[in-house]
Amino acid sequence: MAKDNYGADSLTVLEGLDAVRKRPGMYIGTTDSQGLMHCLWEIIDNAVDEALAGACDHITVTLHDDGSVEVADNGRGIPVDTEPKTGLSGVEVVLTKLHAGAKFGNSSYNAVGGLHGVGSSVVNALSARLDIEVDRDGKTHHMAFHQGHPGVYTDADPAHPSPDAPFKRTRKNKATELEIIGKVSPKTTGTRIRYWADPEIFNDTAEFSYEQLIDRVRQTSFLVPGLRITVIDENIPETGDESVDEVREIDEAVSAEGDAGTAEAAPTPGLDGFSTVAAESDVAEPVPSGPATPAHGHARVEEFLHTGGVKDFVDFLSKGEAVSDIWRITGEDTYEEETQAVDDNGDLHARTITRTCGVDIALRWVNGYDTTMRSFVNVVETPGGGMHVDGFLNGITKQIRKAVEDNARKLKVNLKDGAMRVERDDILAGLVAVVTVRIAEPQFQGQTKDVLGTAQVKPIVTRMTDRQFGEMITGSKRGYKEQSGRVLEKIVGEMHARIQARKTKEVTRRKNALESASMPPKLSDCQPGNDDVAELFIVEGDSALGTAKAARNSGFQALLPIRGKILNVQKASLSQMLSNKECAAIIQVVGAGSGPSFDIEQARYNKVIMMTDADVDGAHIRILLLTLFYRYMRPLIEHGRVYAAVPPLHRIALAGSHKGEYIYTYSDDELAGKLAELDRKHIAYNDDIQRYKGLGEMDADQLADTTMDPRTRMLRRIRMEDAAQASEIFSLLMGDDVPPRKQFIVDNADDFDRSKIDT
Repeated sequence: MAKDNYGADSLTVLEGLDAVRKRPGMYIGTTDSQGLMHCLWEIIDNAVDEALAGACDHITVTLHDDGSVEVADNGRGIPVDTEPKTGLSGVEVVLTKLHAGAKFGNSSYNAVGGLHGVGSSVVNALSARLDIEVDRDGKTHHMAFHQGHPGVYTDADPAHPSPDAPFKRTRKNKATELEIIGKVSPKTTGTRIRYWADPEIFNDTAEFSYEQLIDRVRQTSFLVPGLRITVIDENIPETGDESVDEVREIDEAVSAEGDAGTAEAAPTPGLDGFSTVAAESDVAEPVPSGPATPAHGHARVEEFLHTGGVKDFVDFLSKGEAVSDIWRITGEDTYEEETQAVDDNGDLHARTITRTCGVDIALRWVNGYDTTMRSFVNVVETPGGGMHVDGFLNGITKQIRKAVEDNARKLKVNLKDGAMRVERDDILAGLVAVVTVRIAEPQFQGQTKDVLGTAQVKPIVTRMTDRQFGEMITGSKRGYKEQSGRVLEKIVGEMHARIQARKTKEVTRRKNALESASMPPKLSDCQPGNDDVAELFIVEGDSALGTAKAARNSGFQALLPIRGKILNVQKASLSQMLSNKECAAIIQVVGAGSGPSFDIEQARYNKVIMMTDADVDGAHIRILLLTLFYRYMRPLIEHGRVYAAVPPLHRIALAGSHKGEYIYTYSDDELAGKLAELDRKHIAYNDDIQRYKGLGEMDADQLADTTMDPRTRMLRRIRMEDAAQASEIFSLLMGDDVPPRKQFIVDNADDFDRSKIDT
């Protein structure tokens, strides 16, 4: 039997990098596009670690047209001398030995992203070919690998290396000497790694994502102020020396408190001919203040450089109108950690080490519902959050709840009502935050570093947030009182919206609208079963309601009267809006919720029609209603389901042979033109032309014919072609600031369509 043959000769020992090739998922997660990009992140992170150590200010990432990727930096360069324990050069140790590198000690790096010592070696193991060049000690050193094994390639054209070129592997257990291929300035240092992903490892669907690369590079430039990162994509055809097709340099102005600069010196030839940048001890030049065209002949070159750190990052991520300025939480604290440390003999022993935790957080609230939160440890993103994010959220939640309790009367919060408790979702609505910490040897959950697991970080971030954010949200810190008031009002508004949304969801949709106890008593609903064509008329005043009841088709037309001008929700808080009877009634009757919980599929009517008098007050009421729809039921406008009825202004009663016939006009200009036309045609009419002051002056037949009957009426559909512009216009015309509104009216007084206003 098989079990009888089981012995020591049945065991397989995978040595060196063979284990990585056998189980790549253990190291990079997957062998599809995600794993392919993870390999690139490992190499980029190593270059960024040089920047964090203050040794690098320029990184270049090149996507070559042969499928290879190259990462070049002007850091210190991987050591080229011999590592005593293995007898191998530092380059070969880093690229062939798992869990090897300078980041296991405590002197070369203090806060790094690549810390497990497997990044470069894993990428090497999973590459069909990897070439490395190191500038150190006035020389350029070169070494090549095939599937993780060192050796020598014989390229037919050295300017175009290929993984298919003949390869001679170095004899096993024999050190491979670094090849010296050139000379550089003694001050010039750096590392260039170019690799070809192995098709034997990665599946056919694996491909590099340029957009992911740009996003990662951009966020890194925010997190490491002063670091310039250039991305070159050779997969776009070259265009010669003329202007490139797309060049973006995201370059923030030097912050008020500093004057960062980039260092540039004589170019050093790289693997593909593009130049690296010398160390900052050479020639320092000012940071450019505008777009620049790098000296590359490729069609797609993008360069990133920021000096404002996470504050600039939050500003970049912010979408919508700001409720607060960008707030900053920064500081350092220490913690004790027991770890395995290497002694002078190379042995591991448990030691208690005092670590330093640097915290840098930027946050703001915007007028929206979405949460944008990005978290990082040593510039490595942690999409799953972790201890630093938990500490931050604990701190702001505690302080906001305390501030709401202290200002309960002003914010109109009933502390005796158990439901009126601020939840974390209320705080997160509209929050834009970047949470970063820098610590030595962070503990991640897995090699992919999605979640920070170092438990000691959480109380540090909580204490720091608790103290600094507490001063901001209570308004005790100078310049924060007004902002904190707006933030608290928004959060309490979100709380009320959540409570209202929950109540709305608890209301069962009507089986018989006329008998629905959840509907306001003043609603004159239509018959059930006609949801696809049902119309809700929002009618101005009770007098018009009586006429409209007689004029409507009750099968599909519902009526909801409102008294005068409703609340201007642009100026009011969410809590004030929800406490307003007219606004609450409209939201309740529409039946689809409000704010982020609005579900247009649950809307009880196919059309919402504003039917107001054809005068200035009627126009004002329509604007107030539109503001309510835009702020709290925006999908109705986006889907074209909000309309304005167009009632006539005048009625001309014909005489003579046309007696009993009527002509309706909708503006003074139209009236004058129609009368002139009747005079030319010698058609008699009564000189006593009726001018409607309101809908209530019409009888039911007149209102039906002119305004309500789908066969004869005229409606204006409300459209929103540009959401951002619409938001600006609503803020301008309906907000608190009077001078900008006055100036807007003056500037546009002669630029409007008179046919679209009431005169």
